[in-house]
Amino acid sequence: MSLHVDVEVEVDRFRLEAEFLAEPGETVGLLGPNGAGKSTLVSVLAGLTQPAEGRVELDGSVLDDRAAHVHMNPEERSVGIVFQDLLLFPHLTAQDNVAFPLRARGVPAHEATDRARVLLGRLGVGERAHARPAELSGGEAQRVALARALVAEPRLLLLDEPLSALDVRARGRIKSLVRDTLRTFPGVRLLVTHDPVEAAMLSDRLVLLEEGRVTQTGTPDEIRRAPRTSFAADLVGVNFFAGRLERADEGTARLVTSAGEIVVAWPSDLPERSEDAIGVLRPIDISLHLQPPEGSARNVFRGRVVGIEIAGDRARVQVDSSPLLVAEITLGSISRLGLVEGTDVWASFKAVEVDLLPP
Repeated sequence: MSLHVDVEVEVDRFRLEAEFLAEPGETVGLLGPNGAGKSTLVSVLAGLTQPAEGRVELDGSVLDDRAAHVHMNPEERSVGIVFQDLLLFPHLTAQDNVAFPLRARGVPAHEATDRARVLLGRLGVGERAHARPAELSGGEAQRVALARALVAEPRLLLLDEPLSALDVRARGRIKSLVRDTLRTFPGVRLLVTHDPVEAAMLSDRLVLLEEGRVTQTGTPDEIRRAPRTSFAADLVGVNFFAGRLERADEGTARLVTSAGEIVVAWPSDLPERSEDAIGVLRPIDISLHLQPPEGSARNVFRGRVVGIEIAGDRARVQVDSSPLLVAEITLGSISRLGLVEGTDVWASFKAVEVDLLPP
């Protein structure tokens, strides 16, 4: 059982081109910023939007094939979806909302009602079966929406931003429910989110979507080790440099980016010049100083602190240099240097600390 998506979609002058494979037994996280095309892709998989080109196939069944003029209607698809806004029918009770997909497939009313009631009980909201959506809390409504997605035993479970509308207390409880549901669901599992922490916790493999294009796929660890775009680098918390690589003196090269250039160790397996080189630098490898530093670091930049984010006993310091840098230092160093937003600093790092990714 697998999902294969290879489509081109045009909606209101927005163009989406997406190709990826979701294998059985894995949770694929579709991750991207707002406006990347995630909602458009959800609409395609739900059958609400027909692709301009391409094909969608689920477990051997063709849901969409533009060339063959195939378009399966939403009620015909073995797809269970929890939409970002839930989209529960306001005039129906929780029980009737859950029974609706079964009734749409011709299941007798008493059987659909029984199955809905059992599933609501299993998800912890059996006592709210006769409440309408307006009477449910956010967490209760999310459980009802999840029950509605599961009740017809679909082959694809698609969760669209399942935690985004919840408050902090409800989010923790529902996250555990979502994790357990994804782990035990026997079909294809697709999680759509803009939250990298949520994606990394719940997904086995990530598909990154940016401006209507799939830019990278891989496990969270693979993307963490080798991000291919600045968006991917931001997700995993590393500094990202993309530009032209030029041979410099013995053993070094210059990576010339649109925001400035850095010195890197010369990679013996790359040509004398590369137009599309990518360098990655861990924030922990950057040192900050109040005066021009002494030592062997080949990269020294001056800038102003424009942001400080504290997590535990460490802090990520954003420096408005050219190129922009994010350093990670201890809270003790923050105090010792007296760093606040607006402080002028010098940032330094060694050429060998920049990892050059293969083309």
